[in-house]
Amino acid sequence: MKQFEDYLNKFINWREKHISDRQFILVLSLLVGFFAAVAAFVLHWLIDKIEWILTSRFSITSFNWLYLVFPVVGIYLTSLFVKYIVKDNISHGITRILYAISLKRSRLKRHNTWTSVVASSLTIGFGGSVGAEAPIVLTGSAIGSTLGQLFRMNNRTLMLLVGCGASAAIAGVFKAPIAGLVFTIEVLMIDLTMASLMPILIASVTATCFTYIFIGNDSLFNFHLDSAWTIERVPANIFLGIACGLLSFYFIRMMTFCENGFAKLKNRRYAKLLIGGLMLSTLIFLFPSLYGEGYNSINILLSGTSEADWDQLLNNSLFYGNNQLLILYIALVLFTKVFATSATNGGGGCGGTFAPSLFIGAFCGFLFARLWNMYEIGNIFIPEKNFTLLGMAGVMAGVMHAPLTGIFLIAELTGGYQLFIPLMIVSICSYLTIYIFEPHSIYGMRLARQGKLITHNTDRSILTLMSLESLIERDFTAVSPDLTLSKLVQKISNSKTSLLPVLDDGGHLLGEVDFNKIRHIVFRTELYHHFNAAQLMSPPAALLGDNDKMEDVMEKFDATNVEQLPVVTTDRRLIGYVDRTRMYTVYRKLVADYSTE
Repeated sequence: MKQFEDYLNKFINWREKHISDRQFILVLSLLVGFFAAVAAFVLHWLIDKIEWILTSRFSITSFNWLYLVFPVVGIYLTSLFVKYIVKDNISHGITRILYAISLKRSRLKRHNTWTSVVASSLTIGFGGSVGAEAPIVLTGSAIGSTLGQLFRMNNRTLMLLVGCGASAAIAGVFKAPIAGLVFTIEVLMIDLTMASLMPILIASVTATCFTYIFIGNDSLFNFHLDSAWTIERVPANIFLGIACGLLSFYFIRMMTFCENGFAKLKNRRYAKLLIGGLMLSTLIFLFPSLYGEGYNSINILLSGTSEADWDQLLNNSLFYGNNQLLILYIALVLFTKVFATSATNGGGGCGGTFAPSLFIGAFCGFLFARLWNMYEIGNIFIPEKNFTLLGMAGVMAGVMHAPLTGIFLIAELTGGYQLFIPLMIVSICSYLTIYIFEPHSIYGMRLARQGKLITHNTDRSILTLMSLESLIERDFTAVSPDLTLSKLVQKISNSKTSLLPVLDDGGHLLGEVDFNKIRHIVFRTELYHHFNAAQLMSPPAALLGDNDKMEDVMEKFDATNVEQLPVVTTDRRLIGYVDRTRMYTVYRKLVADYSTE
């Protein structure tokens, strides 16, 4: 290990002399793109192999009892892996990236470069109704963060490499480099400058190229445009967008409700496994389309040309042979997917909501078009395959609050650029609808409620990156309330500040003695024994809580216009002081670092 450190130090010293930071970042972005593509390939290969081994011999003409067993086994194996090997929380991958960017200076743990791949392959391969995209995005971002830390890059570069890893992961999974770039902007809230644009593009294109090398030219989804878009379909596009926005709201709120329910079982692992496993396995037994990521079902909807093709959705289920129940089946799958996803993660599995949003969107688009045509609304026929595609973009735009990602991802995935206008209409309408009810994405809402989410507002982003804990000055001179003025003068002369906090025996803040306010009696020695600290103290201009957001701290300083404010606990125990000058010095430095190209 020491020998490796020596070689690394020599390389870093050589690099600093011969290769500029900007050039080296481009090299690192290429490496991030390559490793993210490898991770994406390995993950999907593992999922496909596990699923094939378990389900390839299932009869399509009847239900299969093993659907009641496999999901529970997968969740249990994942939970054992996380508990005894990982020993860390690896769920909510994209939320963890946002948390790392906001509060951990973009430092992700090194085990995230592989643990999510193993855990999610077990979960999804055995039937977990979640997506592999969030785990692989966490893996790609961890690769970028680890490389940046290894070569001792600064915080700004670490954030950029995390973005490179995320964009490379999306590009590698879907062969969609533009979508990877846009995802980093919209979801991770990483602002682009000319210096950061090139590394992210390099990472995305590199991951895409190596994915082509690994798996060939096959697309994840098969789509061929049968009917070109016409202006008469604009009303249908708008209504589909609104439906997708409302469905996204249902998905987000129901996911949150279910997660809160499982969170109450925090220390009861087997209870979570029992409830989550039974819920998931029962749903998959009834609706086999919920097994795994569900991409096979999406392809049936996208590539089908006749009722016989679409009826394949009923294979392996109790609905087989009852083709007249296809619409009911699709509707039930559409509304139960959220429970299957919640049960998977709540029971101890590992996966994301990226694929479920695509899945729900596809089923929503197909159901919308089928009902529209059945009731001949407006006497306008709308192609069900096209609306399946549009629904995928609409729900993704709503759930992730990322309309551009939805537009470009679906267009790149399917080659559906001829549908660019309806893709934009549906995605924008969906986003505007969901924004009325929920201003943050499913990934960001948890941090946003805590005031810890990086946004495109630079001022708020800088305040989010600042830590109140690091600004607290704990070296203060405290006095008791009965201390006489004579001794108080001695304390003031030895203090580094003009403020002396007055504390009781329990360390609770009673008030402050401000030298500037008692200057008129300090030099009158005849008064030294007539006054004590309790008589001379005054209440603080404002109190800062130890959990206050930096935005609130700034507002209190602006409102009071004082140089120092005390930080106290909920029961008024004094922790220390925050100095206004020092706070603004840190703020200006972060602004400079954040803005440097």
